Order: sequence, then structure tokens, then C-alpha cells
Amino acid sequence: MSRPRPRPRTPKGETRLIAFNKPMDVLSQFTDDGHWPGLKRWLDMPGMYPAGRLDRDSEGLLLLTNDGILQARLTDPKSHTPKTYFALVEGMPTPSALEALRLGVTLKDGPTRPARVEEVAAPSWLWPRDPPVRFRANIPEAWLKLTITEGRNRQVRRMCAHVGLPVLRLIRWSVGPHTVEGLPPGGWKALQP
Repeated sequence: MSRPRPRPRTPKGETRLIAFNKPMDVLSQFTDDGHWPGLKRWLDMPGMYPAGRLDRDSEGLLLLTNDGILQARLTDPKSHTPKTYFALVEGMPTPSALEALRLGVTLKDGPTRPARVEEVAAPSWLWPRDPPVRFRANIPEAWLKLTITEGRNRQVRRMCAHVGLPVLRLIRWSVGPHTVEGLPPGGWKALQP
């Protein structure tokens, strides 16, 4: 039985890091899945891979890199990389709900690390949502700014739901020092790795 030949190693080029403002209903992968578009419709960048994920129904900053070590460092829970989100929630946050988020809540997959959280005004930089979402009339809404240092599946949505504040819209503003500032949905810019 013959052993498979090792793949040729391409010379490693310069480390690249890209900030992409992922629109709503776009997957955090380059290929489409039949229902939802992938990143390739916006980015034609062979050799680049997402550093982490952003749910299809979430918007905002998605980092991409061609460096596996950088990708691992950005996504490893042990690195405690802060990720800041703006969440439009249904209902009015109570002091006890905000305090629970600040202390950490226990989800089905265990307790979360404490989050930094505050109620804020609607962000002035907010872009219109496409397609527009029709929320229920006469239901109070509030914006929260949350910073977490983990990256569990749908973590911000699950934490907010746990304290009775379902998320209606979720936008990732930053990962570490990198932000989505100045990027329209579908826009990208090169960053200093």
C-alpha cells in the first residue's frame, strides 16, 4: 500500500489580516450553502480564512487571515480576546438582568465568563438593515453594548435570552483592537496584523 504524497508547501507570503463588515444573512465561509450566500460574493481572496465565526443572522466585524497561528491566537478561548457587540433587545433591561450578565450566567454548556455590559443609545454609526425588519409594535426595545472574552456558539444571544432579553439585532463592533468603524456592509479593509 502506498502512502499519500505530502502536499507541496507553497512559500509562505506576508501575513495578511482583513476586516470585513459581514452583512446580515451571509455565512462565515466562502462557499454558498444553497440557501445563504458565502463570503466569496464579496471577497475574492484565495488563501484567506475566517478567524472565528459570526452567525448568519448577525452582522459586523469578521476578521480573515492567511496565517494559521494568528487565526488560532484570535480564536483560542485561552487568549481572552475581547469581542464587543451592540445588541438590540426586546424589552427593557433591569438592573438585575444587567448585573447577571456582568457576573456571568449559566447556560446549557456551562457558566460564562463575566461580560462588560451597559445600556446605550442606538449607535450613531448604525447602517440600515437590509432587508428591513419589522418588529412588533408597542414592544419596548433597548440597545446593549456587551464585551465578552469567549466565543461560544450564539453566546451573546443565549446570554441575553437567559436574562429575559431576546436579541432582535446583533452587530459585532470589535475583536481585540480591530473595529468595523467606517466599513459599510460588504466592505473590507486591510489591517496591520
